[in-house]
Amino acid sequence: MPNKQFRVERLAQQIQREVDDILLKRVRDPRVNGVTVTGVDVTGDLQQATIYYTILSKLASDAEKTQTGLDKATGLVRSELGSRLNIFKAPEIKFVRDPSIEYGSRIDELLNELHKNNEL
Repeated sequence: MPNKQFRVERLAQQIQREVDDILLKRVRDPRVNGVTVTGVDVTGDLQQATIYYTILSKLASDAEKTQTGLDKATGLVRSELGSRLNIFKAPEIKFVRDPSIEYGSRIDELLNELHKNNEL
């Protein structure tokens, strides 16, 4: 079944490109400005897609507003995906905030602190 896995990965990449484009050009909600799509996981049956995103702001209120805006835009994004993708049925989509960027930033901060302490 390597061909099936290849198709799932290829579809995930295509969904990532298309969702990024849709959020940039079609969604007019100011709550989703500055959203970057970092990855997409698609189930093996191509029925569900989890879209991971990140935002530049570290404020919890901005994260909540962005999630609300993305939840409101889910229908538009899915219908646009349906017209852009060459598949029978557009997958159900779910937006999830990607914590890996914040985690990486925190590790960088800790390493910088450690480096500063060693220089003293």
